[in-house]
Amino acid sequence: MTRDVRADLYDEIQVIADQYPVRRSAVLPALRLAQERYGWLPPQAFREVAEALELTPAYCQAVASFYDMFHLEPIGEHLVEICTNISCALVGAQQTLEAFERELGIAAGETTPDGAITLRTLECAGGCSWAPVVVVDHRYREPVTADDVPEIVSELRGVEENGEDKGEEIGDGP
Repeated sequence: MTRDVRADLYDEIQVIADQYPVRRSAVLPALRLAQERYGWLPPQAFREVAEALELTPAYCQAVASFYDMFHLEPIGEHLVEICTNISCALVGAQQTLEAFERELGIAAGETTPDGAITLRTLECAGGCSWAPVVVVDHRYREPVTADDVPEIVSELRGVEENGEDKGEEIGDGP
């Protein structure tokens, strides 16, 4: 077997695979690791995971395409996901989504032209008790209404209420 995969990723996948009685069972954590490395799952990532687990790239891509947590295309620096399942839909998820689309100037499934923000819908974020749920960079915000959207977008763009650039990312401490 040739090792045309990056040695460090290959080795990390081996450590993960050793924790499972059947190697193919490690495909989800291996894909997650590859996505952390690349920021998304390009064709090269599928080849690397497949070789490390002795699978086919097609199998790895098929698994990844089933889950919302895997990105099959490049995403922006920030990821905003709006739950559109029934609980969120009943309390305004569509209006919240439309507010994000207006504020960002893009449709769901797109990334802003500057590559800063990707907007997506989710089938279910699992926060039905706090609907509507918006997941911003893997952190839940709930409930989020259309009125909250301008503030969230300003935070993501690093702009304070007075219009000045904050010069820091969301969540950065002192």
